[in-house]
Amino acid sequence: MKNCITLLFILSIVCVKAQQRPHYTQYIMNNYIVNPAIGGIENYIDVKLSMRNQWLGIEGAPKTLYATVHGSIGKKDYRESVSSFDMKGQNPRGREYWANYTPAPPHHGVGLTVINYATGYINRTTTYGTYSYHMGLSATTSLAAGFGLGLSSFNINQSKITLATPFDPAIGNSTSNLTKIKPEMNAGLWLYSSNYFAGLSAQQIIPVRLNLVDSSIYKSTLIPHLFMTAGYRIQLSNDISILPSTMVRYIAGIPLGVDVNLKTQYRDLMWIGGNFRKGDGFSGMVGLNIAHTLNVSYAYDLNRGKYLLSTMNRGTHEIVLGFTLNNVYGDLCPRNIW
Repeated sequence: MKNCITLLFILSIVCVKAQQRPHYTQYIMNNYIVNPAIGGIENYIDVKLSMRNQWLGIEGAPKTLYATVHGSIGKKDYRESVSSFDMKGQNPRGREYWANYTPAPPHHGVGLTVINYATGYINRTTTYGTYSYHMGLSATTSLAAGFGLGLSSFNINQSKITLATPFDPAIGNSTSNLTKIKPEMNAGLWLYSSNYFAGLSAQQIIPVRLNLVDSSIYKSTLIPHLFMTAGYRIQLSNDISILPSTMVRYIAGIPLGVDVNLKTQYRDLMWIGGNFRKGDGFSGMVGLNIAHTLNVSYAYDLNRGKYLLSTMNRGTHEIVLGFTLNNVYGDLCPRNIW
């Protein structure tokens, strides 16, 4: 049974045009992971570390680790001092705070992303640097464009696979590690204001052949992944706001992926939320801003969809740890992506 499950993972990723990038339930906490245009959007250096342990209880289930860091170059803030929006002791994220929103002057952003995605005996590590440019379109709206360039390393440890027959055409003749290195390119646009954002991005833009097994029977191609993201902030009261958002994923050859997300935030302190992924299940999320330099969020996915192995697992854990470096204005929450 163990070997059958492992081979199903391998075949689902290597031999067909399928989902070739990891899922992120808490995309709302770090849209930069799918859109390089966001780099440098805030007034600090944004560092995110995340771990996603998918399909608990199934050996060889996907695991994702990532680290992202990005910041601005030449960005001048509109605030005169650290306490410019203290609002005489009122909630710093209340209505008066957003009434004073103005886009930042044109500036650059740079960043770095490292992702490790392991499924069964396949391990993929992707590293790329990003560049973005932000400019104001109106008194309240900005547009950013960005791209990323790097490499992806694919490794399959065939020696760990035990087969019922000495030869299987899906694996080939080799019993040693196989490693392939391929170019990585992505690009994106991000439109944002005080109460909405909309983004369009493409990952894995360069379609390349990838043969991870020593076999002429099974071939695979890395194909582009398109992401469309949008959200709108609604101020329910001076202390509470909600952010409904959605992410649509288009990958040729498989059904359209749709996430619907709702985040409810209390002041600068904490938030709770939920996520629905079409055909896959539901998630619950919670987050806390511990200090001006540290925040943490957690999500639990209840996978109850129609896809492979969805009824055999005990859910998915995902945690995101954030650090805001050089945070001179003491922002507890992002001002531009909330």
